[in-house]
Formats: sequence, C-alpha cells, structure tokens
Amino acid sequence: MSDPIVLTTPVVSRRTALRALGVGAGAVTLLPWLSDVGLLAFTEVQRRNAPPSPKVVPAARFATLEALVEALIPSDDRSPGAKEARVADYIDLLLSESEEPRKRQWLDGLAALDAEAMSRSGSTFAQLDPASMDALMADVSRNELAPVTPLESFFNVAKQATIYGYYTSEIGIHKELQYKGNQMLLEFAGCATVDGQDCPHCKQKAEK
Repeated sequence: MSDPIVLTTPVVSRRTALRALGVGAGAVTLLPWLSDVGLLAFTEVQRRNAPPSPKVVPAARFATLEALVEALIPSDDRSPGAKEARVADYIDLLLSESEEPRKRQWLDGLAALDAEAMSRSGSTFAQLDPASMDALMADVSRNELAPVTPLESFFNVAKQATIYGYYTSEIGIHKELQYKGNQMLLEFAGCATVDGQDCPHCKQKAEK
C-alpha cells in the first residue's frame, strides 16, 4: 500500500484529490459512501438544480458548508468547483444516512468554523473575503497529522468529504475527469503532465 496522502494545503488540487481517494486510513477517518438511494437523490438534486433543501444542516450553516467546499475545490479554467457540483448537498445527504455522532461532529464543526471566523473578522465563514478565508483554513490545517482541536479534526474530515462528493458529481466525473463511458483503448498512453506538459489525453494541466 502506498503511503497515505496528507492534504497539507487548504485548497485541494484536482490531482491531490484523485490520489487521496485511493489511500487507506491515515490522517483522516474514512467516510462511508452514499447508499444507492442516496446516490439517486444526489443525481436528482443535480438534475433539477433547484435551491438547496437540506435534510440535516440548518440553512445558516448550509451557507457555511457551501462556502467551505467551494474554498477547498474552487472553480478553475478546467471545470466548475464544488459549490456548483452540489457537494454541500452530497454531504447533507450523507449526514442524513449517518448516525447521530457524525451528524453532531458536522454541526459542531460548522458552528466552530463560523465562531472562529467571527472571532477574527466579525462575520461568518461564508462572509469572509478570500484572503481571510485562506488564512483561516491555513491555520486549521497546521496539525493535520495530529489534530489538536475539534475544529482541526473536523477540517480534515471536511476535506475528505468534499473530495468524495466532487468526484461523485456529474461535474466531477464528466467535466473534470472528462469520463465518456467505457471505451475500448488500443493502448494506455498515460499522462504527459509528468514531463511538465499538459496532458493531451485527459487535459490535466501540468504543475508549474
């Protein structure tokens, strides 16, 4: 088994996110996946693209959750980010299938995130300017291998859930990964970004 991938920066790069999906238990506690019923509900949320109607997370905290997932996987020139992919809805559906301790961890974590934002800037996390948001996330990411506070532990889990949700969504699968269904390949060309070039196959941008 490869070494665990630890997310050490606030914003989750697409490549880091994909690698993190395949690691075993390490710095974070592995989350469950949505049930088949939950996946159908998530598909319907994306198809309808209606305003959120969360089952577990209160409306005020849902705005915090949407801001958090978008801050972790923002829109870029390749594909839309986690908010448009309805990752917050994915997480809420996951919580609706979860036991009370996990629900409480998320509700307390979102409340703690807002409290930290209020103590720094006098506004909720969703109302922070990008620089303040980045600074807050950097601070709560400092102890990822051994979280000290409940907020640091929550932030680890939130990153993982955001990755799960994003790469379960229509946007993550088809616009980011550019998956076009099962196709026969005569050869696997690999990814040219390892040589510092943009990949002509998956369109992944080379890391400069």
